[in-house]
Amino acid sequence: MTQPELTPAQRTEVELLARGRADKSRTLRDLSLPETPEAAHALLLRLGVWDEARTPYADRLRAALSAVELPVPDFDPDEPRLDLTHLPTFAIDDEGNQDPDDAVGVEALEGGLTRLWVHVADVAALVAPGSPLDLEARARGATLYLPDRTIGMLPDELVQKAGLGLSETSPALSICLDLDEDGNAEAVDVRLARVKVQRLAYQEAQARLEAGEEPFVTLARLARASRLLREGEGALSIDLPEVRVKADDTGASVFPLPKPEMRTVVQECMTLAGWGTAIFADDNELPLPFATQDYPTRDVAGDTLPAMWARRKTLARTRFQPSPGPHHGMGLDLYAQATSPMRRYLDLVVHQQLRAFLAGRDPLSSKVMAAHIAESQLNADATRQAERLSRRHHTLRFIAAQPERVWDAVVVDRRGAQATLLIPDLAFDVQVNTPAAPGTALKVQFADIDLPQMRVRARSV
Repeated sequence: MTQPELTPAQRTEVELLARGRADKSRTLRDLSLPETPEAAHALLLRLGVWDEARTPYADRLRAALSAVELPVPDFDPDEPRLDLTHLPTFAIDDEGNQDPDDAVGVEALEGGLTRLWVHVADVAALVAPGSPLDLEARARGATLYLPDRTIGMLPDELVQKAGLGLSETSPALSICLDLDEDGNAEAVDVRLARVKVQRLAYQEAQARLEAGEEPFVTLARLARASRLLREGEGALSIDLPEVRVKADDTGASVFPLPKPEMRTVVQECMTLAGWGTAIFADDNELPLPFATQDYPTRDVAGDTLPAMWARRKTLARTRFQPSPGPHHGMGLDLYAQATSPMRRYLDLVVHQQLRAFLAGRDPLSSKVMAAHIAESQLNADATRQAERLSRRHHTLRFIAAQPERVWDAVVVDRRGAQATLLIPDLAFDVQVNTPAAPGTALKVQFADIDLPQMRVRARSV
């Protein structure tokens, strides 16, 4: 079938619809095609106007795709800070991470207590409430992580100034918890500090843990104790495959993420920091965007993939509100996300509130806080959805490049004759007609990949 030629005006019209920037297209109507973004996308692919590397989802969702170009102030060198440069401090993250915004360390105290320090990049020192940087970050809601690029919530210059371990010493907003052997917190505090940070990948930190090095052994002990306490309060364990998707004009790749113990150790330390921050704010009657979550809709027992899949579906959406409330999925009586102010706007708001309190200034009121939460969450939701769709798009590219490959899959759910299969190596789910019961391991192949519609057909082999 001969493909139609498009005039420059027609091409512009079709591209606008494909990007979600128009409601209809006379060109598609004249070609007897549905006037939908997906049909426009398919036509542009057939004509070679777009290639398969092009992803329109962030554009459709109105997520910002340009870098932030605003001036960034310097840190005040005379601001009083607690000098913690003598304590070994580590920013532990995935290999290649470009925005290190948290680091951990420990300090032995009298009476068998251990002080856990979670240091966070002091972004709020450079981004004042209501400033142009603050308004831009709120409009974006979060950093946009796409498989082929990253679009920051804040300027790259700010990341270079505030990122932990990117300079000889780093200003930090530091959260400390004095923990006993069982993981109970005897005291919490928040301080402005200066730290000297060494950056490590998870695998490097894991090797040092396995070699019995400090502070990694102590961090792991504290994390295990904290996890046990939270599980005793009903915290849910969900362990599903995770992957990293990378893409460029030449193709896409999907890499399963290893899960060394140090990854869960760092996650638990960040959870403790959020809990400690919430306690500090509550004790001082400081409004924050507290994170809350209702009880799961039902109990799901077991640690199989089908159980994990089902358990995730029982979780209610996390809500943010100016007053504290329980987060049942985490098994905590109160909680605030506080460790990613360079990447999540509400974390930045937490820091702005803490800084105002520490400086003796008036913090934002609960009413203003509620408005900021509503605006930033709407924008952050669009960012997260754009990320999810873009990852799926490039995962389909990765699958399409290997049409003969046979993939390992597990049945994780079923409805009638149709089962949901999870491919662990891709962290990708697909529907298949099969009588196999949940938990059954299968081999599958993919065919008929439709990028514009984000559809693929799978069959068991």
